[in-house]
Amino acid sequence: MQTKMLSSDESGLTRASELLSGGGIVAFPTETVYGLGCDARNDLAVAHIFEAKRRPHFNPLIVHLDSKETAQSYVNWTDAAERLAEAFWPGPLTLVLPVREGSGVSSLVTANLPTLAVRVPKHPIAVALLQKFGGPVAAPSANLSGKISPTNAPHVASGLKGRIDAIVEGGACGVGVESTILGLKNVPTLLRPGGIPQEAIEAALGEPIALHQPGDALTAPGQMSSHYAPSAPLRQNVTDIRPGEILLGFGPVLGATLNLSEAGDLGEAAANLFLHLHELDTLATGTIAVSPIPNHGLGRAINDRLARAAKPRP
Repeated sequence: MQTKMLSSDESGLTRASELLSGGGIVAFPTETVYGLGCDARNDLAVAHIFEAKRRPHFNPLIVHLDSKETAQSYVNWTDAAERLAEAFWPGPLTLVLPVREGSGVSSLVTANLPTLAVRVPKHPIAVALLQKFGGPVAAPSANLSGKISPTNAPHVASGLKGRIDAIVEGGACGVGVESTILGLKNVPTLLRPGGIPQEAIEAALGEPIALHQPGDALTAPGQMSSHYAPSAPLRQNVTDIRPGEILLGFGPVLGATLNLSEAGDLGEAAANLFLHLHELDTLATGTIAVSPIPNHGLGRAINDRLARAAKPRP
């Protein structure tokens, strides 16, 4: 398969929409990371996403939609969903809700679960493509399953060129980590930390939220224990570098090959995380060591990604 590189202008987005309508799979930028999209109602197209990514079929996908009103036609809406959508949509928050009967979404998207993960992205290119296509787009991150998520078009091409139909070029992603996923089937539950901090969600809801526990059933994307991983081994919370290691720093540390944020800014660190991991993975001959990251706000999402990247590979 020849992968087309498309611009983000009118002609490029028109071609991307045509490919989606024809059952193709197209990578495009969102504010979090690049997504690999297809028509969420097309079983064969969804199957091709799993094949291209080498993604396990039990791992559900997020459906991207152009508005809250469109989302309501695919899931059973709740008061909590309304409050959160008003606060954070469009933006990097995914809500997992009971799938509406007759939604038309492929059962491959939901991994045969009774729930559907939905998100309204904020990136102008993603919004324009969704509006032009006019339907639900299932879009996991545009990388080989388990590898570092892509935050620019070259990252996508390095892993998926020749495996997908097209890549819409749209520069670097601003948030840099995937969306926060919140389950709303029963008690509001943080299923995956991400671009919206837990504290902000709790403030919007006016109550604490439950946390997904290790060992709980997989109910949303991004919950596999080994994920987001470079080829090189990775070690977290490093204060002393061992021989042969290269350091990914945070804050005013000495000896870092790259630094997520010398100023200790978690937003800057999140935006740089996957970009720097991609670069260090090309340089490392041994382990990538990572400085300690504060475990609050966006730091929870950063530490979550690093912990999964550090897990032994299956």
